[in-house]
Amino acid sequence: MKGNQTNKINIDQLTVNYIKSLAIDMINEAGSGHPGIVLGAAPIMYTLYKHHLNFSTVDPTWINRDRFVMSAGHGSALLYSVLYMAGFNIKLDDLKKFRRSGFPTPGHPEYGVTSGVDMSTGPLGQGFASAVGMAIGAKINRSKFVVPKDNKMFSTDKPVLDYNVYVLCSDGDLMEGVAYEAASLAGSLGLNNLIVLYDSNNISLDGPTENTFNENVIDRFKAMGWNTILVKDGEDLNAINKAINSAKTSSKPTIIEVKTIIGNGTTLAGKSDVHGKVLGKEETTRLKRILQLPEETFYVPEEIINYFRKEISERYQKRFYAWDDNYKKYVDQKYKGDYNLFNNIVNSRFNININDLNWNFSNDSKEALREINGNVMLKLTEFIPTLIGGSADLASSTKTYIHRQPDITKDNFLGKNIWFGVREHSMAAIMNGLALAGFRPFGSTFLTFSDYQKPAIRLSSLMDLPVTYIYTHDTINIGQDGPTHQPIEHLTMLRTIPNMRVFRPSDANELIGCWNEILNNRKPNCLVVSRNKVDLLPTTDANKVKFGAYVVRKEKNNLDGIFIATGSEVGTAYRLANELYEKNNFDIRVVSMPSMELYLNQSKEYQEDLLPKESKKVVIEAGSSFSWHQFVDNKDFLITIDKFGISGTTAEVEDYCDFSYEKIKNRVINLFTIKNQE
Repeated sequence: MKGNQTNKINIDQLTVNYIKSLAIDMINEAGSGHPGIVLGAAPIMYTLYKHHLNFSTVDPTWINRDRFVMSAGHGSALLYSVLYMAGFNIKLDDLKKFRRSGFPTPGHPEYGVTSGVDMSTGPLGQGFASAVGMAIGAKINRSKFVVPKDNKMFSTDKPVLDYNVYVLCSDGDLMEGVAYEAASLAGSLGLNNLIVLYDSNNISLDGPTENTFNENVIDRFKAMGWNTILVKDGEDLNAINKAINSAKTSSKPTIIEVKTIIGNGTTLAGKSDVHGKVLGKEETTRLKRILQLPEETFYVPEEIINYFRKEISERYQKRFYAWDDNYKKYVDQKYKGDYNLFNNIVNSRFNININDLNWNFSNDSKEALREINGNVMLKLTEFIPTLIGGSADLASSTKTYIHRQPDITKDNFLGKNIWFGVREHSMAAIMNGLALAGFRPFGSTFLTFSDYQKPAIRLSSLMDLPVTYIYTHDTINIGQDGPTHQPIEHLTMLRTIPNMRVFRPSDANELIGCWNEILNNRKPNCLVVSRNKVDLLPTTDANKVKFGAYVVRKEKNNLDGIFIATGSEVGTAYRLANELYEKNNFDIRVVSMPSMELYLNQSKEYQEDLLPKESKKVVIEAGSSFSWHQFVDNKDFLITIDKFGISGTTAEVEDYCDFSYEKIKNRVINLFTIKNQE
């Protein structure tokens, strides 16, 4: 070892210093990053990984590993440095290519990209809130799979799935409302498997937090039912270790406030400038001298790496192999001959065709789609163990409460219903955490309130999680609730999110087809259903939903034009096409498009056959015209809504928005009359 530094400071502190050095070298090499958190929080990360976090570098996706969420995602260089030192599949060359394309060291942690990263983080507060979902999922699994205490063949009577969720968060995370929404629910549910390490340095990007963030965080979390611990010196490894040990014995979720110094050891220590400012060569050289390290970049002695990895492996290997032995015996004993069921529960993977089930829909049915959806979900949860969720205090309106199934409470995690409360944003983030824990979560609210959820929805799509957002009250026809509750731009907003699939079924048949697509693909989804009663159309087909769009009314003779519609407007288009054929001799094909995304993924041949280029096409949807221009010749053929509604009866609102049946009919007649004159 160069200079024999181990004689000057103890090996634990020296290892912490090398973690800092690696991360600072990464940031300098990249020319961007966040050195402040590296130099302040490295002792926290070192203590957590060395003494507490249970994981396996041989099997990084071990289902019983403790989860770690770097909610302060700007601390990615610190995380990658620790993961490399701990022995995960990250090479020194990967650290040298920090923030470069094609390497597993992106600017902020990304799920599925880097070994050892359990969630994509960066938008502050999201990691904290999703960790609450992970902890709920862990509690459910812990309750569900229990080793019999009297069975001597098992080496331990611990639950089969028994892990903790750890979070590193910053002042910025706790300023974001989504974190406090989730923290409140975590306290109500008594999630004692959740341990938050709060890097408390009183500095944010623009300056001291005294300008914006003055509350006593410890007292606030106490009021929410949390266990709280204060570590006054963030460099004190023993104090940090003692705090985490204490947290693991608590009956409540724990937040450990660790007082740190941002940019500790630099001339910018304690100042906001060091949050995201590259230190540069001169400052880095000075820092390494203070840390008693050689000036060489990307250098860590083998004995330091070996020490850290040996300490970790000796701790977790015993636990890992004992667990693995129990797991195999448990699967053999409890699920012998039906391993697939256990695998489905643990990995949320299954293959089912719900289109073939007998749903007993009456041909003359006229029922609100939200009511039908509630009944469908009730049946689905009976044989899909991972389907779980709730609403933002709107189950009585969205109809997603799973009757005959218990609620998840502080004392019972074997239920299906989660009471999220009026917390749309954290509900969405918690759903992401549940999906990361192996579940197929759903959460429901009104379509207009999807605005509250956008940051978490975006992360669902970025991480490709099988989360289902259920939205009701999907058009202006909710009337007297007024424009605050009448969605206009929301379908477009959801459709513009990459990797998100938006489903808007027209009736019960299409609803089943939508659920079939949702359940048989591990993808994020939005399911938008009507509050109002809809007819069961004679030609809708659950099996054709997979194409995204299909014909529900074929032209009789000559194709004069095509109606493209979604949701309850399909019924309007169907009725109008029949009336125009009988009274005006307009022969119109009606295409239902329950999923624009699925349709656009079909072959060009399918798309052209369904919507021929030479045919005149009219879109009918009670929402924004944006995203629909690609299907029509010009804006005149978009019968949509691009203004806010008003408070009034359904008829009054539809008339105001030029979306009453008569106004739609008159516009279409005018369009096709002009065509005939041409």
